[in-house]
Amino acid sequence: MKRLVNSSLLLLCTLLLLVPGALLAQKQVVELKIVETSDVHGHYYPYDFTAQRDAPGSLARVSAFVKEQRRACGDDGLILLDNGDFLQGQPSAYYYNYMDTVAPHVGAAMLNYMGYDAANMGNHDVETGRAVFERWAAQCRFPVLGANIVEEATGRPRFKPYVVVERQGVRVAVLGMITPAIPMWLPRGLWAGLRFDDMEQTARRWMEVIREKEHADVVIGLFHAGKSPYVMGGKYRENASAEVAARVPGFDAVLMGHDHVRACTKVAGAEGDSVLLVNPGSNALTVACVDITLTVEDGRVTTKHAEGTLADVSQLPPDADFLRHFAPQREAVQAFVGKRIGRLAETISTRPAYFGPSAFVDLIHELQLEIGDAEISLAAPLSFDTQIAAGDVWVSDMFKLYKYENLLYTMRLTGQEVHDALEMAYGLWTGQMRSPADHLLLLRPTRQDASAERAAFQHPSYNFDSAAGIRYTVDVSKPAGQRVHIISMADGTPFDPAREYRVAVNSYRGNGGGELLTRGAGIPQEELAGRIIRSTDKDLRFYLMQYIERKGTITPHVLGLWKFIPEDWASQAARRDYEYLFGGEE
Repeated sequence: MKRLVNSSLLLLCTLLLLVPGALLAQKQVVELKIVETSDVHGHYYPYDFTAQRDAPGSLARVSAFVKEQRRACGDDGLILLDNGDFLQGQPSAYYYNYMDTVAPHVGAAMLNYMGYDAANMGNHDVETGRAVFERWAAQCRFPVLGANIVEEATGRPRFKPYVVVERQGVRVAVLGMITPAIPMWLPRGLWAGLRFDDMEQTARRWMEVIREKEHADVVIGLFHAGKSPYVMGGKYRENASAEVAARVPGFDAVLMGHDHVRACTKVAGAEGDSVLLVNPGSNALTVACVDITLTVEDGRVTTKHAEGTLADVSQLPPDADFLRHFAPQREAVQAFVGKRIGRLAETISTRPAYFGPSAFVDLIHELQLEIGDAEISLAAPLSFDTQIAAGDVWVSDMFKLYKYENLLYTMRLTGQEVHDALEMAYGLWTGQMRSPADHLLLLRPTRQDASAERAAFQHPSYNFDSAAGIRYTVDVSKPAGQRVHIISMADGTPFDPAREYRVAVNSYRGNGGGELLTRGAGIPQEELAGRIIRSTDKDLRFYLMQYIERKGTITPHVLGLWKFIPEDWASQAARRDYEYLFGGEE
């Protein structure tokens, strides 16, 4: 009996020693790090192939950062995501989009090399055309997402709506979506057969699936859309990321992009919780990091906390292994941009374009009038601050002259519609001067970054359309909407507001981009396609290169078809605003 009691006591003591350990083993703290890139815009190498000089940022530097993070938290603690606008911007993207379509796309190869877990589609990825983005997506060894990119024929998403990534026993669902305003910017031929659904409606639908089918412990939104929402074209909810985070229950964090505005903040969620919002900005200068700490008990997540940071990688030493691995592709891109195509007799710059007619924009006008067989041309400076020096012109210079892959449309617009579109453009561009001491340009009252366009102008300068083919004045002493007075056609013949003219515009503008033709000229969005008389089949940069090669030497000149008035007021203000924008005298 004594022996039995002793044995029972021994067993009880053993159990008491073991049970706390067993309970502790059932409670686990899991730490995960999510790293996001967004709006890389072809900045794959730490080199600017357009400016032909070393550059900050790039995937090569991100690769070095990701290696550091993997050493710190292990492969099982890190999730790496890209949030779109990856395939447009630098010539390195353009070359593998359109010039070498046989070799593996360097963009896909790089993301594979770095071990991305998923990528999202952006509007500038769609801009490359289905042949390009479908080829790139097929070569990516990870899911490309796009829950609201829907095949019209089937009603199903063209890309995976979401992916579930498992780390340390924790299931992380990533839902990818794109801004639905694609039809306002891009020709239908680039996205034929697709539609782009509302983000909030799409999120509600797929959140139910994720909740019921996947039983995810963490839900991340990967949205190629910005934080400040507005309705575009009367029906497209642009930059709806914060709205979705606030209105659709279930998100722990939303990774944003598209608007290039860095952000790290929180928004109140639909269920009284808070949702983390992060945005790394553009050009692979910064990455967004989300650190998630979870307590797991008995296989269930009992607590969850997310914190965000923005990591500056702009000056981080690039990954040497990455550079060695992709050195042959870099040499191929350099050979492409290093081809001589002609000469410029004079230096041209976008800087004068904000203060009156400029040789830079007027060169584009002349080309659009010729290629489009048009009577009037509308065009804006697409790069905020760039210059092409006199002398030899190279392919790289064409990416300065024309930043985006826009087609050229010739459209039917009445004289009144041309006038009204210009009124809106100058309303976005200029303020009302009540004295010579006022600003000419419509500028932000405070500046955070002296080199950034978005910190200077109140509106994007790619919507600052001027016109060629007509003579007109812009009276900046008058309120917006009453500034433009069209005097005549360029040749002196009368201008008729009631007559239809052949007007050359880029495809962004012709599809409703910037809303100059819809909100400004009052043309219903659904009528724009019917106004197109003809369209080029290649981008304007291609025709610019052809034009310069054919001419041999180009002598840029100012057409001088319009001016700001009162001239003495405008000239005084222009000198001050030039210094504000560029830090020196004109």
